[in-house]
Amino acid sequence: MVKDMTSGNPTRLLLSFAIPMLIGNIFQQLYSMVDSIVIGQGIGVEALAAVGATFSLDWAILGFCIGLSEGFAILIAQKFGAGDYNGLKKAFTTSFYLTAIVAVIVTIISQLLSMPILKILNTPADIIDNSNLYISIIFGGIIITMFYNFLSATLRALGDSRTPLIALLIACSINIVLDILFVMKFNMGIAGAAYATLIAQASSCLFCILAIRKIDFLHIAKKDWKFEKEFVKNLLILGLPMALQNSIISIGAMVLQYVVNGYGALYVAAYTAAIKISGIIEQPGATFGFAMATYAGQNLGAVKFDRIRLGLKKCIKLSMGFCIGIMAIIFLFGETFIGLIVSQEEVEVIAIAHKYLHITVSMLCVLNLLFIYRSALQGFGNTVIPMISGGLELAARITLAAFLPKFLGFTGIAIAEVFAWLSADLLLIPSYYRTIHRLENKIYSELQQIEI
Repeated sequence: MVKDMTSGNPTRLLLSFAIPMLIGNIFQQLYSMVDSIVIGQGIGVEALAAVGATFSLDWAILGFCIGLSEGFAILIAQKFGAGDYNGLKKAFTTSFYLTAIVAVIVTIISQLLSMPILKILNTPADIIDNSNLYISIIFGGIIITMFYNFLSATLRALGDSRTPLIALLIACSINIVLDILFVMKFNMGIAGAAYATLIAQASSCLFCILAIRKIDFLHIAKKDWKFEKEFVKNLLILGLPMALQNSIISIGAMVLQYVVNGYGALYVAAYTAAIKISGIIEQPGATFGFAMATYAGQNLGAVKFDRIRLGLKKCIKLSMGFCIGIMAIIFLFGETFIGLIVSQEEVEVIAIAHKYLHITVSMLCVLNLLFIYRSALQGFGNTVIPMISGGLELAARITLAAFLPKFLGFTGIAIAEVFAWLSADLLLIPSYYRTIHRLENKIYSELQQIEI
């Protein structure tokens, strides 16, 4: 259901938008979580390590795709907020073209470079072949991944977070059934888990296509498919920095993966288990960030800066409330959650993963602020500062990962992650206040000139 966020109670709007998306994002994380549970429990720790060793490489590609889609959605949200439906349709069709082109290019590059990058990442010799098998299948479905992210980002830009939720619920259900069927019954191993994920993603993509076709003001005519350079330029200005931002951050993740791989398959399995759980507990912050991006984009289009300021305050309060609850749950039940992924007999793996989670979860509020302020800036159309913040995260991860593990062992990896978040906050928070002040002065000055 399309939702106008330029009027009404900001708290209610943000919550009604964020909650379905939060549930959807958690189910999206369950894609990989279910893979890990089935692989870890059904095949073994080495197989789990093989999948886990692909995490940073997978995120490098997936993050690029998601960032591009989110960037395209900014223009769609702004056109919707301004009531410019012709511009909205042009933004959508041009985004469709660009998504298709990039999907083909990224698929070719990722297939060619997956094995060389796994070798560069110091992937253990006893798991590298299985790692490459898994990631090659996943990368074979990049076009599905990119179009799902583009279509769901479009729906969210229009204030509809429920349809992507339903799509993910359907996909997750399919993924669980196929995981068990392919891996446990047909003994397809790691490849079975990868195929299950792709088929599930294709189903969610199809559902979003059918939903968009039902939106009256988004009925596309032949003239809307005309390729216009101005829209290409504007979309790339918004999308590429966000895509590169995610890719830059992923390089830092690759550095951490390289360090972890040096400890051997046992630590890779522990890191994988911790990362899977982290992917879920980070979702409230990420979700409120998505909500803030849509809220800021629509209200910027409607020139309602007071609502943006108020919405940011409400968004932070809501996010911090979730943060406190998550911290309590992980401190009390963290080992139990890890035990769902790896066998309870793997006592050392559970202990290593639990320690990593304790350190990162204790600073979760820092990450939540990063999500919200970065997304607000992106909603304004400022995608350069968030990209630079990604560079700061990269620098912090590389610098600290280079020497902290020498003194603190595996604990140093968790600390490097936390300080990467903090370094980004130090840029994003003041940049948000400078940007909204500058935009207010610029737009109100232009309005005064029109009146004169």
